[in-house]
Amino acid sequence: MTDYFEVHERDGAARIGELRLAESVPTPALVDDVDTDTPGAVHTVLDDAGGRWPAEPDTPEGDDSAVTILPHRGLPAGTPDEVAEAFADDYPDVDFPSGAVVSPKTAGDHPADLSVVSGATGYVGHGSAFVDAVTTVKEAVPADTALYLPGVATPRNVATLVYAGVDLVDPHRAVIRGTEGRYLTTDEAYFLEDLDELPCACPACQQPRSSFDRSDCAEHNVHALAAELSRVRRRIRDGRLRDYVEGQARQDNWLTATVRLLDQRYGYVEQRAPLIRRAELTATTEDAIRRVEIQRFAQRVTERYTPRFDDRPLVLVPCSARKPYSDSQSHKQYHDAIQWRAHVVSMTSPIGVVPQELELTYPAQHYDSVVTGNWSANEIEFVSRVLKRYLEGADYPEIIAHVPGEGYRDICERVADSLGREFTYTVRDHPTTADSLGNLAAELEGWDTYQKSAREHRTIKAIADYQFGAGAGDELFPDIGTQGRYPQLRADDADGEQLAALAQQYGVLSLTTAGARRWVDSDVPTKTVEIEPFVPHGSVLAPGIVDASDDIRVGDEVVVQGDAAFGVGRAQMHGAEMQSSSRGIAVQMRHTEEL
Repeated sequence: MTDYFEVHERDGAARIGELRLAESVPTPALVDDVDTDTPGAVHTVLDDAGGRWPAEPDTPEGDDSAVTILPHRGLPAGTPDEVAEAFADDYPDVDFPSGAVVSPKTAGDHPADLSVVSGATGYVGHGSAFVDAVTTVKEAVPADTALYLPGVATPRNVATLVYAGVDLVDPHRAVIRGTEGRYLTTDEAYFLEDLDELPCACPACQQPRSSFDRSDCAEHNVHALAAELSRVRRRIRDGRLRDYVEGQARQDNWLTATVRLLDQRYGYVEQRAPLIRRAELTATTEDAIRRVEIQRFAQRVTERYTPRFDDRPLVLVPCSARKPYSDSQSHKQYHDAIQWRAHVVSMTSPIGVVPQELELTYPAQHYDSVVTGNWSANEIEFVSRVLKRYLEGADYPEIIAHVPGEGYRDICERVADSLGREFTYTVRDHPTTADSLGNLAAELEGWDTYQKSAREHRTIKAIADYQFGAGAGDELFPDIGTQGRYPQLRADDADGEQLAALAQQYGVLSLTTAGARRWVDSDVPTKTVEIEPFVPHGSVLAPGIVDASDDIRVGDEVVVQGDAAFGVGRAQMHGAEMQSSSRGIAVQMRHTEEL
């Protein structure tokens, strides 16, 4: 538990926080324990109380002007586990800001505000070792403990370090590189003698190249590192750090490996990835397919979502650049031909397949991808796998593929062969030509049109399945009426009491207390936050939480209940973080009833 560090915003494992010292320090931050020649770029907020190897020192007398790194035994990376355990430190519970030096083997619930990873320089350059070390430490220490990785940061790697979960870095490596004559940028480390001009406008570079020496180079490197951290903080606030990191990590092989290895640690990343965002997801590389938001959407569509329109034909259509798809000109033309006589599912990379009821649900209306007209082998493989899994859970009497030949047809043919199903192809040249649309309309002759109420009811239930779990739609909304006009729908019970509303910007349901009580009374697993006996107004802070469901994610609907109140709101922390944090907003309340 920490008294001097608080997390304010999250973007996956990356986060905006605050060291609550006499002079507040926003994180991720560039910190140091010595005076620096670059005031304003580096926060001198660490006070190292020294090591325990020569002798056992007294407990230091700290204060709130700095984080005191408690006496410790530092061990290099690669130290055998039995040695690390034998020399593991016990840290006292002090009443001033403190830091504990830990290794992946010795990290735990120490009474400290900061965890310093010993031997951090041994992990740099090795993607697997770095990911193992950071994820192991992060999962062992309390969620509201800051993570400090000393001696490793450069302008080129710091965005990836923060993306992995690092909160604090120092300028030591940047300074050393400068004194060695290496001029650092976000994409390269130049030998100073190879530079004819200075490609930077920082204070250190405001001089002729002829007078720029190695001390100036060290100062420039620190400024470049501080500027990159500022850019990273902005990206976190925008919810778009991953978009940036996908490009930035390409500057170094080990950083690219780190991003891909983190994607393989699905549990670590998924726990910390928000369920919903307003920010656009920019898919500019094939790594986007492995993003947890993409994988989670595909998993929920194929495992939670129930096709409720499979008593009519399925029409597979290509995606559109405009989101939501139904607002695009092409999809309006498809609709004119289909006239609600079939179920529409869009095929897209990198999302996979998007049933029409989920076109608003993050990230289906929040992504943008590079369009070249050519599908890569990885894209074809991923979308084929998702479409196959989707169709295995459905029972459509007919499958119509109204798709062009570029990639889409390859996917359909592959899935048709795999499932032993026959697909009817209605596009002869382009999906929106008169001949193609006429073929589509003719193929649906004889099928009845879905009634508006049926479409709306099934949409609410489909979103509930996706959001709360398989079967949730029928459990929570068996007898609903709907009000409003899509996409601004409300779900009411038989007596007209509102149960939920569709949040248009996210494509998920926002429950009322009546809807929340249905959730609690149903067989659908409820995401619950148990609180102390008080009535929350506006938000629930972490210190007031007694327990929370482990499967809560940022952005989830949660039921909040205690002896004094019952309510519903949206999670601002994941469940494990709620349980281990001593500061911060855990739930933003929407409705509260005093008991």
